[in-house]
Amino acid sequence: MTSSFKQYKITYALIAINILGYLFSAFLSHSLIDMNLEVLVNMGALYGPLTVVDGEWWRLLSAMFLHGGMTHLLVNMFSLYLIGRGVELYFNTMGYLSIYLFSGLLGGLASLYMHPASVGIGASGAIFGIFGALAGFFLAHREKIEVHTKAFMKEFAIIIGINLVIGFSIPSVDVSAHIGGLLVGVLGGYVIAKNPKWVWGYNLVMILLMIGFMQYLPSQYAQTLF
Repeated sequence: MTSSFKQYKITYALIAINILGYLFSAFLSHSLIDMNLEVLVNMGALYGPLTVVDGEWWRLLSAMFLHGGMTHLLVNMFSLYLIGRGVELYFNTMGYLSIYLFSGLLGGLASLYMHPASVGIGASGAIFGIFGALAGFFLAHREKIEVHTKAFMKEFAIIIGINLVIGFSIPSVDVSAHIGGLLVGVLGGYVIAKNPKWVWGYNLVMILLMIGFMQYLPSQYAQTLF
């Protein structure tokens, strides 16, 4: 058990942070099952008028570690447990964390663009990002592991298809954050798998992309909200 924690320390650390965030929100909500929406907003959930209009961009990060209920948390943490360990085997610490964080952050920006007046929370964008990173890894090395790549990409397409159908069927699921995180993850996985040193270039491009979004969104909100 100890060796497993050492081998997958990033994944377990991320799970622990999410659980701690949930327990704190549960304490403030006086419930372990469903979180109070006002509590989540006060703790740092994404909410367009506060995030974009008031410039509280830190919510892009805090919202990644908040969940709306026990089911939401368990589904995301189980997914992170399954996918994160695979990513931790294929990528170094910097690559893993970069893909996870930027997938969540840019997924959050995609959510703010598509849903200006909705409250957004959860690690789904980041988790879709690291799932996408696995696809990027297999694409980057498809010539060396052709058989495994074809098998993975078929499974990848099926899982993404199912998630998109579920996402479009359930109003509370933010598909835009999932798709945004997925695209960021595929790109990061491909680039970093080609050469781990390119992680710095990837980080720079993602930062510039975030800055571009953050410069554009206030003008868009001025037109849609006011």
